[in-house]
Parts: sequence; structure tokens; C-alpha cells
Amino acid sequence: MRNMKAVKIVLGVVTALVVIFLITGIIVTDVKYTAEVEIDKPIEKVFKDFQNVELMKKWLPEVKSIEPIEEKEGIIGSTYKMVVTNQGQEIVMMEKIIDYIPNKKMTFRFDSDQMVKIDDYNFIANGNGTKMVQHCSVNSKSYLMGCLLPYFKGSLKDLSLSYMNRFKTEVEKN
Repeated sequence: MRNMKAVKIVLGVVTALVVIFLITGIIVTDVKYTAEVEIDKPIEKVFKDFQNVELMKKWLPEVKSIEPIEEKEGIIGSTYKMVVTNQGQEIVMMEKIIDYIPNKKMTFRFDSDQMVKIDDYNFIANGNGTKMVQHCSVNSKSYLMGCLLPYFKGSLKDLSLSYMNRFKTEVEKN
């Protein structure tokens, strides 16, 4: 009898956790976070280096290739095919530049089979240095991925911060 009661309690707890997990995908439709880094270089250099594809390969090593699909005058609306490796798996995504203000802002929309991610980078002059702030929004394309995303928000932010710190290191080297 006691064993049956323990089994019922365990099943009740597991059921409650599963229900909470599944409700997460209904309640939380996107994950947002902000990351920032101070770079000891002038804003003009930081912004120029941020757009340098060769330098990008050093601070975003997962990027395998970036191919232009359409490059527009004024940059806004330019689209690219990007291939990245994630845990040995290749992921293809479309990148579109949706906002661009020289030495101030660059916003990207990444669209893959699993999710849509908006990366909004802002560059703020800070004396002889630059403060780079990334505002990020991630939306899942599948219900189960939507259930998982909120639980990985901290990991996503940590990953963004590690990329920004790699970028900082590369920019400050030169």
C-alpha cells in the first residue's frame, strides 16, 4: 500500500512538471535578453570591424559560410544565406539586415527551420571607447521548441556575451 502511494505521488509530480513544461510554450511566445560589452576603440573602428566578414570568422567560429543573395544600396534589406555548425550539425539560415545607421546601429533578422532571431546591435561612443549593446529576441517556429526556449535564456545570453567578448578581443588587438 505504501509503495502504491509513493508511485501515485511520483506520477503526480511528473505529470505536474510535464503540464508546466507544455504550458510554457503557450504562455511564453518569445525570449528576449540584452548583452553588452565595452570596447577600448573608437566607434568608427568598432562599427567598421563589426561588418568585416574576415574578422567575423574569428569571433564567430561556428559560421561556416555567408553568401550574398541580394545586396541592396543603403544596406537595409540586404539578404544572405548563412551556414553555421552547431554540435557538428550544419544549420542553414537566411540573414536579412532590417536596420542600419552607420556608427550607431545594425539589426539582423535570422530565419532558420527552428526559429526566428532578431539581433539589434547598438554602438554608443564612450569617450575614446565604444559601448556595444545587443538586444535579442528569439521566437520558435515549433511548439516544442517554444516550450524549451525559456529554459535556455541564460545560456543564449551567455553565448551572445562570449561572442561579443571575442569580438572585443579581436578589435582591441588591432
